[in-house]
Amino acid sequence: MIILGIDVGSSSVKAGILRNGRIIGQVSRSPFSTKYDGVRAEVNADAVLRAIAVGIEAARKRAKSVDLIALSVMAPSWLAMDKRGRALTPIVTHQDRRSVEIAREIERRVGKKRHLHLAGNRPFPGGISSTTCAWFLQNEKSLMHRADLVGHLSTLLLRQLTGARATDPSNASFMGLYRTLTLGGWSDELCDAIGLSKRLLPDVLESNAIAGRVTNKAAREFRLTEGTPVVTGTMDTSAALLLIGAKPGQLLNVSGSTDVLALCTGNPKPHERLLTRAVGVGQRWMSVSTLAAAGSAIMWAKDQLFPDMTKEKFFTLVEKLAHSRRETGVRFDPYLAGERTSIEQKQAAFRGLTLATTRQEMLKAVIESLAAASAARIDLLREVNGQMNHHVVTSGGAQRGIGKVLYRDWKGRWSFHAEKEATLRGLANLVP
Repeated sequence: MIILGIDVGSSSVKAGILRNGRIIGQVSRSPFSTKYDGVRAEVNADAVLRAIAVGIEAARKRAKSVDLIALSVMAPSWLAMDKRGRALTPIVTHQDRRSVEIAREIERRVGKKRHLHLAGNRPFPGGISSTTCAWFLQNEKSLMHRADLVGHLSTLLLRQLTGARATDPSNASFMGLYRTLTLGGWSDELCDAIGLSKRLLPDVLESNAIAGRVTNKAAREFRLTEGTPVVTGTMDTSAALLLIGAKPGQLLNVSGSTDVLALCTGNPKPHERLLTRAVGVGQRWMSVSTLAAAGSAIMWAKDQLFPDMTKEKFFTLVEKLAHSRRETGVRFDPYLAGERTSIEQKQAAFRGLTLATTRQEMLKAVIESLAAASAARIDLLREVNGQMNHHVVTSGGAQRGIGKVLYRDWKGRWSFHAEKEATLRGLANLVP
């Protein structure tokens, strides 16, 4: 079977042709930008659609003769759509923090334990998109009066390509309105808590279900073949996990600017410091711990403290400092991008600085903070979930040296196996 795989990440669209699970030819990458304005983080929906069109065009004639189209997307990526399936709002990403007060109000209305029991997660601002939806309902009433559908980016793409109103369980889990632990559909109680009518929500289909077929209009706009089936698709981490089997106890580390550590489980156990979501296919879930700034923290230190040093020399220094156990007295709180599992957002800070502090000591503090945070999350995942395989599959565009930092203080013996283009290749596992 030949599949057109489309993977929409946080900064670019990847598109590639898969034959029997293998990538044929080159993978195209089409960038788009995120707009930051204070606590807001938004992506223009039309810019994403243009990037997808460019990616499909790069696949040229092969894209017109595929048997199936499969999607993976970043999430949360909330937006509202009109009756024609066009975006009414920007795509609001997980970095958005405009809805802190609303998140507090949701938790007061529902209760922390009750919300965890229903949704599998606390209502983290931006990171669980019910808070974003509630913000727009309260602050953009005239716009939301025109809304015919709300969801994540995957729902927009399915609507544009096929006309379907659909999403999958992995994206639904991060909507904060879905009964994640039982895969039980949209919750009346959670919808009532934010004042949202369930008629605005998409149908929840398994990730490998046929959501619809390419319409005549979409075929013209995206240069596809009318009638090509499109599966519901999934979140990016789920696609990578499906590539390696999605077996309970399997650890997947997707490392880049953000570092995502996901443990597959058949028995979800929500915890206020973890993210819980469905894989999207079958009775499988992920228990997820995220370092919001991992590779990006190292690169921030490079840009701010060592702008005169080449990347080669800098990452050699990172590895050297990661192996050194010399105490410096300098401490760093690693929250340059906040924290994904906190309503009250933390901020980064150095402590223990003096006039004698050197830039190497500051870099050392950044390294030590990331190593400690990474070790703590392994302990938490084990404590909450129990079963854990010590063979870790890794993926993502992590900068050189970050693995030596993040895995340094893990207790026990571990083995690691890297999978290139795991998300895109994992889409081959969504054949119905």
